[in-house]
Amino acid sequence: MKKIINDPSQVVDDMLKGFSYMHDDLVERLDGYDVIVKKANKTGNVGLISGGGSGHEPSHAGFVGDGMLSAAICGAVFTSPTPDQILEAIKAADEGAGVFMVIKNYSGDIMNFEMAQELAEMEDISVESVIVDDDIAVEDSLYTQGRRGVAGTILVHKILGEAARAGKSLKEIKTLADQLVPNIKTIGLALSGATVPEVGKPGFTLAEDEFEYGVGIHGEPGYKKEKLQPSKELAKELVEKLTDSFEIKADDKFGILVNGLGSTPLMEQYVFANDVANLLASKNVSVVYKKIGDFMTSIDMAGLSLTLIKLEDHSWEKALKSDVTTPAW
Repeated sequence: MKKIINDPSQVVDDMLKGFSYMHDDLVERLDGYDVIVKKANKTGNVGLISGGGSGHEPSHAGFVGDGMLSAAICGAVFTSPTPDQILEAIKAADEGAGVFMVIKNYSGDIMNFEMAQELAEMEDISVESVIVDDDIAVEDSLYTQGRRGVAGTILVHKILGEAARAGKSLKEIKTLADQLVPNIKTIGLALSGATVPEVGKPGFTLAEDEFEYGVGIHGEPGYKKEKLQPSKELAKELVEKLTDSFEIKADDKFGILVNGLGSTPLMEQYVFANDVANLLASKNVSVVYKKIGDFMTSIDMAGLSLTLIKLEDHSWEKALKSDVTTPAW
């Protein structure tokens, strides 16, 4: 294992110290907790929080700031954050209008966020939530009942963040979230596994000429392994799966997110994006929003994911294109 770290057991603490130092104009770390909160002035609006295990950087702390998250909770690597950490994030995010939680569909995350919600409500803080399950690769996985929450979660942060900034109520944001999540779908592929620092070896291995479709962001198994193929063939598989999952009509508008999983150079992401563009054009899919880069990673996994969001409401497109001030957007 070659990594630029100190003590593997302290990697999250060291990372958060460095993160809060480098971005101290935008965020700060809650004293004694693995929670990053925004420094922006209080507005009295709904607070928006998210989080999960570390190892997916820049998610979720990189999206804390004006127009997106109020706070992010950073669990141990690939491990759900604890209820007490989540409760502190809720309290820090609350400005009097309640707090909305964006939760990825992993059993531990759901249990701990819901426990924190119960504790917060005992302290008279109103809390609502949505569970993101955008990964269409597999129905059930090692850590989930139903589909996993992956890179599409970032688009949820962006659209709900704009709603909160605009002064929408907790109830209105809940309604929006429930409409939004079913319209976001993601599928990915991996060329290599991720190495958790405290483990010291990849979570899974693939032959030099092999890759796997549908691998999860914690290294959960996908749905098939094949010999490595040109980018246009990889794009064809992912685009076909995604477009088949929507009922696409002539006037529908979509956004796309090409997301690197940690070790895939932007050169390769752009090659893949070009192939996706050609395939979507051949299907007469109207793309009005595009985003590319590393947003929801898996430490050092080589691979990428593709997300399609059906923009049922023009306000969603407007929200995706709005300016925000965060470390990573």
